[in-house]
Amino acid sequence: MTIKNALIEAKSRLKGYENEAVFILCEYLKKDKAWLFLNQDIEIDHKPYFELIRRFKSGEPFEYIFEKVDFWGLEFKIKKGVLIPRYDSEILLFQILNLCKKNTFNKILEIGFGSGILSIVLAKELGLKITACDINPKALELALENAKLHKVDHLIDFKLCNFKQIKENYDFIFSNPPYIKNSYPIDIWVQKEPKEALLGGEKGYEILEEIIHFSLDKKVKFLACEFGY
Repeated sequence: MTIKNALIEAKSRLKGYENEAVFILCEYLKKDKAWLFLNQDIEIDHKPYFELIRRFKSGEPFEYIFEKVDFWGLEFKIKKGVLIPRYDSEILLFQILNLCKKNTFNKILEIGFGSGILSIVLAKELGLKITACDINPKALELALENAKLHKVDHLIDFKLCNFKQIKENYDFIFSNPPYIKNSYPIDIWVQKEPKEALLGGEKGYEILEEIIHFSLDKKVKFLACEFGY
């Protein structure tokens, strides 16, 4: 099947998501959109492409399909079972970087590191040593991979534990905690992500409250958290 006909068929299967059909084909062929439209008559093996379309249509996010995500202008690995980083977290990261540039912190802790992106960028850009904790074994495995990929694994101490188990004191804590209400309707793509990384309780901010109380007990100088619902 030609590229042109494959796209026509894929777009008919993804009504309302035609741009996604193009994006998936670009990823499948490892080409950009300009190349696609300049080579529409080239024959391709369309079956694997339509399988990718089926997976996306069934609710599997792009990032899980291709096992990668772009964040802060960098590429990171991502896998099923770990929260997919989003643009909102770049806003949090911007504030964290500003705080670290304006202040001197001896001990920094991230609560809920997920794929490791926040601590990794912080270590990569400022050379800071960071402790990071998470309760998800899949997140630990992935964060270690990403830290090695970006050559900062010597700067970050990833721990598999609940933050309440941490005994040390820290002067700066940051976190992107689960903050969506348990009853909030989420779309089919988000439903594929780990619920424990998304849902924060009946009110949505229960875990955030726990982090605030934990930080008060630790007498931290600064606490930076993402919260949007």
